[in-house]
Amino acid sequence: MKKEIQLLAISGSLREKSSNTSLMNAIIALAEEHVRFSVYGGLGELPHFNPDLDVEEGPATVGELRRQLKEADGVLICTPEYGNGVPGSLKNALDWIVSSGEFVNKRVAVVTASPSPMGGDQANASLLLTLNMINAIIVDHGVVMIPHITLKMSKEGAITDEATKQQLLAMLASLGQPHSKAL
Repeated sequence: MKKEIQLLAISGSLREKSSNTSLMNAIIALAEEHVRFSVYGGLGELPHFNPDLDVEEGPATVGELRRQLKEADGVLICTPEYGNGVPGSLKNALDWIVSSGEFVNKRVAVVTASPSPMGGDQANASLLLTLNMINAIIVDHGVVMIPHITLKMSKEGAITDEATKQQLLAMLASLGQPHSKAL
């Protein structure tokens, strides 16, 4: 029996009918039995980052994000691209984590999906810069850009494109590997 792996999934979109949130849920459904996901749903509740508020107690919503990150063996981020970059709410969440270190040596996979032919490449590159700066470990096969996402998923949220599905399965296999938290 494989060791249970706990992953935290974060959608960078606040839209109710977000294709990236649907994709995140479809990825979760593909996971092996030993891989357990929690979904972080507080992105829209975080206050704007302010270093003056980033004190020992800090805002409760920030403390909850940090707790969930600490408890996770790894993180899956699925995000759209807004204005050629990372959505502000996701960047804000990462800004709260810069000084506290929850991403240090944390295994991470980044998936950007867009209806455009570029697949959210600018958001993907920007997100990787931030994650590398805060010492996250981007897993093998852990950078996925999906162009034309609306043509690769059903209206019910199932992945219909076999090549995309295989790419996401490879990413999940890498993210779902056990590892030592003290690297």
